[in-house]
Amino acid sequence: MDRVTIVSELSEVSHADVDLIVEFVKDCRLRGYSPETIRSHRSNLRTISRFLNQNGLSFLDVDKDALRMLLDYLKNTRKVGHKTVDSYFSALSSFYEYLMFEEKIKSNPVPSFRKRYLNSYKSHQPSPPRKLISVEEMALLINSTLEIRDKAMMTVLAKTGVRRGELISMDVGDVDFDGGRIRLKRKNKRSNLYVYFDDETAVLLSRWLKVRDSYATSGEAALFVGDQGVRIFRNMVYRAVTGHAERIGLHDPSSSRLEDHFSPHCFRHWFTTHLRRNGLSREFIKELRGDSRGEAIDIYDHIDQDELRKAYLTAIPRLGII
Repeated sequence: MDRVTIVSELSEVSHADVDLIVEFVKDCRLRGYSPETIRSHRSNLRTISRFLNQNGLSFLDVDKDALRMLLDYLKNTRKVGHKTVDSYFSALSSFYEYLMFEEKIKSNPVPSFRKRYLNSYKSHQPSPPRKLISVEEMALLINSTLEIRDKAMMTVLAKTGVRRGELISMDVGDVDFDGGRIRLKRKNKRSNLYVYFDDETAVLLSRWLKVRDSYATSGEAALFVGDQGVRIFRNMVYRAVTGHAERIGLHDPSSSRLEDHFSPHCFRHWFTTHLRRNGLSREFIKELRGDSRGEAIDIYDHIDQDELRKAYLTAIPRLGII
């Protein structure tokens, strides 16, 4: 993402803060941060900067009182969960570490604040359960969706368990219909580069590809494109998923409870849970999910891909795609 695009994205942020965020993003790239981490930090810093600006502050004015105001705003006004709160302060801490390195500030105020307020806050907050829907509810969600792009997109999420960023980065050329698999772009969180799909997914992908060219701009490689004819972005996926889920009563945007929300990540939760319930081994599920290998010896665990694909096709739930 170039400077012009970032500045446009930060249009509501003060010029002084914009310059600092732009330089921070450059630093993150040099340090090898993943695109998703950079996107998350940039988004969180944008929200924080807007809050500070509304209170007559900038990043360079922040002290413990400003951090307390920010924490109160995130918890009680935006009503975000404790993991999201920590994500905001993690981004802010990384940002201040950069400013210290550049000698723009003398100290980072965030670590001591997190130790005092966030550690105790998190320790008393059990992780809320992510929404899990039944096979019948997943079938209803997909079969009741009329837009073929959204229908194919949600089916890929459900049947492969990929993350939202992995879905977005898929290209048309990554789909191997003969092998029943999709090649993924290499990412830090992904240990394997292929995910499998079944015949129901193949049917919907074929339907989407028949009309995709009428949407896509010339030369666009992305598998899923938006109304402008270019690669879809994260918010488009989120709006599509939550919109269709809300329509049939699976998503309640007014609720503060995580278990009342059906987000794109719920497909990965559904994928994992129902494969496990259908008897697929833990090792095969980890391989299909692309989970990072926990120990050095794990690299010697070679899984036969034909066996994996057959086991996957046996265990993946049928949705009666129409």
